Amino acid sequence: MALRDAPIAAALRAGLALGVAALGTGSTLAYFEESLPTSMNPLYASAMVDYRSQELVFDRLWFHDAITNELKSRIVERYELVDGGKGVRITLISGVKWHDGKPMNAKDLCFTVDAMLDKNTPSPVAQEYRQFITGCEVTSGQVATISFNRVFHNPRERLGFALLPREAFESTAISPDLEFSAKPIGTGPMKGSRGRRGAIFDAFANVHHTPQVAQLQLQDAGDPLVQVKTIINNGVQGIIAVPPPYRPDLSSNDEVALKSYDLRSWWFIALNTNKGALADPRVRKGLNLAIDRTALREFTIGVKAGEENSPCEFISGPFVQSSPYYNRAVPTVDRSNKAQAKALFEEAGLKDTGGRWHYKNAPITLRVGMLAPLNNEAPDLLSYIGNQLSDAGFDRNDLKISADEWKTNVLTGKATDYDLLIGKWSFGLYEDVNHLFHSRTGNAGKLNLFNYKNADVDATLQAYDRAVTDTAARDAYHKLHTQVAEDLPYLFLWKLDTRSAWRTEVRGNIISAYYYFTEIDSWKYGR
Repeated sequence: MALRDAPIAAALRAGLALGVAALGTGSTLAYFEESLPTSMNPLYASAMVDYRSQELVFDRLWFHDAITNELKSRIVERYELVDGGKGVRITLISGVKWHDGKPMNAKDLCFTVDAMLDKNTPSPVAQEYRQFITGCEVTSGQVATISFNRVFHNPRERLGFALLPREAFESTAISPDLEFSAKPIGTGPMKGSRGRRGAIFDAFANVHHTPQVAQLQLQDAGDPLVQVKTIINNGVQGIIAVPPPYRPDLSSNDEVALKSYDLRSWWFIALNTNKGALADPRVRKGLNLAIDRTALREFTIGVKAGEENSPCEFISGPFVQSSPYYNRAVPTVDRSNKAQAKALFEEAGLKDTGGRWHYKNAPITLRVGMLAPLNNEAPDLLSYIGNQLSDAGFDRNDLKISADEWKTNVLTGKATDYDLLIGKWSFGLYEDVNHLFHSRTGNAGKLNLFNYKNADVDATLQAYDRAVTDTAARDAYHKLHTQVAEDLPYLFLWKLDTRSAWRTEVRGNIISAYYYFTEIDSWKYGR
C-alpha cells in the first residue's frame, strides 16, 4: 500500500466514515497527531492532543487572539464586573446552536459551572475552577453571573473553560466514561467523534462560525519518518509536531511549510526530594552541575553549541524565557562542572567507593523514568541522561513510562518508587504553576509529582494567588523562580521550539498558542 493511502486505510479500519469529501477534493484535511485524544470531554483533558481536539468542538468563554493576543470571546456579547470585582455578569450572544440544533443560553453556562463545582464530577480540570468560582446564577435567557471567592487581577483570563450543553446530561455529576467523551456536543466549528484508531471532525456552520474546511481527519502519529514521507507524498496534509531531526527534509521541500507552534512548554528532570540522598539539597545541586545540557541538546536534538536560531533554549526555572514571569537574574547551567558536583556530594556525606557514590554505606542506584512519547522529540534523551549520571558516579536504572501510566501514576504523585522523572509541561498564555510546587494539601499541589514540600515556596505561591495586580503576580513568580532554582525539586532543562508542517495547499492556517485550532474558520484547502 502506498504511503499516500495510509490515512484513508487507517480511517476505514477505525470504522470512521470519510463521507463524500475525499482527499484531494479540497474539502478534507488529514493530519498526524502525537496520539489519539484520551477524551473529547473538556472536563477530562489530560494531554495536549485533548486540548487541540476539543478546541475544534467547543467554544471557550474567553480566549486570546492568536495574532494580537487580545482577550476575546465568540459567545459573549458583553460583560461587567459586579460585587466589587468578585463576580462577572455575562450576556451571551443570541442564535448560537449546539451541534444537536438546540439553542445555547445562560442555563448552559450555569450548568457548566455547576458541573465543575459538583464534587461528584471527578475532573482534574474542574478542581482548578473550584479554587475560586463559588457559583453561577441565571438572570435571564442569555444573562448569568459567575461569582468568585475573591478579587482577581485577571478574572476573564481565568474563565477559559468550554461550555457544555445542559440537556445532554442527566445531572451535574459528569463521569468520564459517558458516550459524550467519544461523541461530544459543542458549539464549536466542528462536530467531532472519536474512534479506536482516529477521530473525524465535520464542519458545523453557526452564527459565530463559518468553517471553510468540510472535514478534518485525525490520525495517530506513529513513526516520525513515516509521517514525513506521508506528507511529502500528500498522503496527509499536516503534522502537528515535527521533531527537530526531521525538519530539514521538510524545510527543503517546496510543497510543505513549517510553522511555529508556541506551546510555552519546558522540559525538566523532577527529583524525588523525599527519597534517600536526594532529600539533601546539596546532592540535588550536585546533580544539577553533573548534567551537561549542551551535550544533551547536541546528541538528542542535534543543536550544536553556538548554533544560531536554535530551536532549543536553556531555562533556569519553571517558565519559558519569553514569559513575563521568567526571572532573568537566575543563570542557566549550560555545561557540567564535575569538580563542583563532587565537592557538593562529599559535603553532603556521600562516599566515593571504587568510583561509585555510596549513601549510608550502600551504593546509590537512581531509578530514572521518562515519558515515552518524548523520545520522538529528543531521541535517546533517557539514555544520554543515564550515561551522564553514570559518568558522575551513580548506578542507574532507565525506564520509559507510557502515557497512560504517566497520567494515572506520575501526575497523581503515586510514582514515588522513582528517583528522577523526565517530562515536559505545557502552558497556555495563562501560566499558573502553583499545582506543580505547592504541597499536596486539600486541592492544592495536584500536579506535584514527588509530593515536594517547602513552606517558603507555599507562601510565595499563596502570594501569587492573592495578587490583584499584574505587578504583584509577576513579583511573586520571580521570587518563586529564585526559590526553586535554589532548592531544586526540578533540574530545569530547556524550551524546545515546536514546529508543525502543513502542505502549502492549506492556506490561512493561523496556529494558536497552546490550543492550536482556535482560528480554524480561516483555514482553506486548495490552490
